[in-house]
Amino acid sequence: MTRIGIILGSTRPKRNGEQVANWVYEKASQRDDVTFELVDLRDYPLPHLDEPLPPTLRQYQKEHTKKWADKIASFDGFVFVTPEYNHSTSGVLKNAIDFLYTEWNNKAVGFVSYGGVGGARAVEHLRLIVGELQMADVRQQVAMSLRTEFEDFSILKPSEYSEQALEILLDQVVAWSRALAPLRKTTA
Repeated sequence: MTRIGIILGSTRPKRNGEQVANWVYEKASQRDDVTFELVDLRDYPLPHLDEPLPPTLRQYQKEHTKKWADKIASFDGFVFVTPEYNHSTSGVLKNAIDFLYTEWNNKAVGFVSYGGVGGARAVEHLRLIVGELQMADVRQQVAMSLRTEFEDFSILKPSEYSEQALEILLDQVVAWSRALAPLRKTTA
């Protein structure tokens, strides 16, 4: 069965991302055609890129990298839940992405973002990054404004539009993950 990882890209205390990721996971888990798993970067405390060799070589020496690589390799596609910090994604998500290369290749990815303007700029940066990793980013995006989809900037209240956008995003990630399966088999 197709496996999709929902990666929570924030480790901040009192992060809004946890509510967003749980909402995505709850909605995604209602499907019976695919398996979803929530991956919290707090559970993978990666230091700032400390591997001595480039990730394209897959010669990992650190146990934390091997654990992270095994987790990412187990998925066929992803949904990244990202905040927008200073017009970009979080440093912890960027660092987690940079630790690996081959494990990301030929997999689909969709984006659920949140921030003052919905996290759109964070996703624009992520689209450039995942292209270099040979990932297929789906068109649909869920962009949640802290002003309109969070009560008092802290309690998630997804709009009907975001609910519908998430369904489309999940459909696209699942479809592309399945479509890319033959490529993953030839490069494994």
